[in-house]
Amino acid sequence: MHASHSPRPVYQTEDILMSLCDSVTKVLNTATQGQMHYSGMVQRISRTCLKPDIGCFVLFDGGFSGLVILNFSGQAAMEIYESYMVHMGMSREELARSYTSDEVSNVMGELMNQVLGDFTSKVHRELRTNITQSQPKMLVLNKQVTLSVDANLDQPEARRVTFYTGRNHIFYLELAMDRTEFIPLYELEAQAAPNPDELMEQVRNGQPTVPAPSPAPGGSDTDELLKSLGM
Repeated sequence: MHASHSPRPVYQTEDILMSLCDSVTKVLNTATQGQMHYSGMVQRISRTCLKPDIGCFVLFDGGFSGLVILNFSGQAAMEIYESYMVHMGMSREELARSYTSDEVSNVMGELMNQVLGDFTSKVHRELRTNITQSQPKMLVLNKQVTLSVDANLDQPEARRVTFYTGRNHIFYLELAMDRTEFIPLYELEAQAAPNPDELMEQVRNGQPTVPAPSPAPGGSDTDELLKSLGM
């Protein structure tokens, strides 16, 4: 008689999405000392889009390919920005007053980099594969403009999750990735997660958890991006 084995877990899009959502709440709550959380419901969507007021996207590639988009309302972006800067020791009088400020975009981009760094670390640890990320791109969209980013996916699956800040402002995470499954061939030993205190130290020092590629020469990032999108 062979001893019966419980089936090994298969990791699919929703599992990868949940891991990404956990990285968003972990990094942003650590950085802002906040109480952000995400909805227990996930939406299937036909395509991902950058929307007002602040849209941010990152492409990733490697073991699997995909696109992550975060769409913030101005209020949500300002709450995260202000909480983060105050936690870093800035006085409120020194802070930018509007979500359209470059400083707000820079801080949100830095935090997005930390989120994706945490996520890629988990992918390496839990799925035993590597993905690399592009430099986060932030766009302040103060008009009702919707932009789609082509991630060159063969069988794309897209999902959207609603997030709530501590003051109940809303932002959305969208993930598009190739349809894929990760199936363990044998029992895998858990690998240790990085120390949250070390993560906070990296956030405090402004160090991305993965090396950021250098920007393309000439022109601002936004100008280059809009040109590449045909705008």
